[in-house]
Amino acid sequence: MTLLFVYNANSGKWNGLFDMGHKIWSPSTYSCQLCSLTHGLFTEHKLWKRFRAESVVDMQFYHKDEFEAKYPNLEFSYPIILRHENNALQPFLEAERLNAMASLEELIASFEKELK
Repeated sequence: MTLLFVYNANSGKWNGLFDMGHKIWSPSTYSCQLCSLTHGLFTEHKLWKRFRAESVVDMQFYHKDEFEAKYPNLEFSYPIILRHENNALQPFLEAERLNAMASLEELIASFEKELK
């Protein structure tokens, strides 16, 4: 099983700078809660980095434009985490649930619960 994380943000240096500015000046309207949970302004949160390193689950990360280029016939609301198993993609944690999360600890607890 592989988990695919799809951020509600586009790839590229300019998009990254735009997202950073958005996090600074209007964090309440930033559209990628998964980004906010796992990353600070400049880097990945240490707790998230450690969790990923210690996990036995294979994880792949995509910006939405990268994901849509690789899987052009699929439509999802972003951000989303998908389970890739037996050549099929199924939602693992959907946008509605991710957007309701208030902390990285809540995200990690949800992972642990879903993986049992």
